Amino acid sequence: MKSIHKILQSIVPILLVTVALISCQKKERPTMSAYPPDVTSPDGPLKFYVAFDGTSADPLRNAVDSVRANFPSENPLTSIDGVSGKAVKGENKKYIKYVKPNNWASQSQSFSISFWYRRDGQTKNNTGTNGPEYPISFQSSNGHWSGSNFFVILEGNNAGCAVKVMIADKAMADNWFTWEGGDVIPGMLDNQWHHITLVYNAATSGLTFYLDGKPDSRVRVWGTHGNINIDESAISEVKIGAGPGTNYDTDDWLSSTWKGDLDQFRMYNQALTAAEVTALFNSKL
Repeated sequence: MKSIHKILQSIVPILLVTVALISCQKKERPTMSAYPPDVTSPDGPLKFYVAFDGTSADPLRNAVDSVRANFPSENPLTSIDGVSGKAVKGENKKYIKYVKPNNWASQSQSFSISFWYRRDGQTKNNTGTNGPEYPISFQSSNGHWSGSNFFVILEGNNAGCAVKVMIADKAMADNWFTWEGGDVIPGMLDNQWHHITLVYNAATSGLTFYLDGKPDSRVRVWGTHGNINIDESAISEVKIGAGPGTNYDTDDWLSSTWKGDLDQFRMYNQALTAAEVTALFNSKL
């Protein structure tokens, strides 16, 4: 009997510790089912990725960045069927807000930004007249006249759409990479899903525009600028579906919002190859 008592004395504390550890693990484990699982490495080239595939009643979970579980501070946009899984429907004067694009800016010398969009016809400003619309922008405190250090504009109609990308570096040197005037692109605003990838190569200071996996031969170059050198500390807000301005009730072109649909935002800290861009398009990623 004494030997049995000693065995019990040794086993019981172990059982209690085991139960306590299991209880702690259950309390600390986050619920993962409400947003897409983190299938990417935070140390890999993909620095920011929003698939919009969440099905939670909480819209913030439906727009979470799955690289670092970076939740938006606001998501007023409606979830719809996308090119792959779910997407979001753009709306006048509304957009999705994030504090930062993770460490994309601080880690990028070259970069690639990829997303799917669908837009039917003429782009409009917030008062309903013809004007630009922004799939993405960074609001910035860097002192640049635009209040931004990065944005992407689509402007026009299905007969011809201009694509404009503005980047301002830490020294507030800026550059516009544009396909406009005689270089506008037809067939972009036909109410069908299209895939855009913007690839900046620091080695050439050139930005290549890809539409539906195919590169435009007219590469735009920023002199001999080299590394993109964006000031990450100055980014005060990432806006998916709006320009960097805040005058939403006016026709201010910097404050215009996106009125189409958006899906699958990806931001890399490297220049993707043509084959990699094609693979994203073919896989609807």
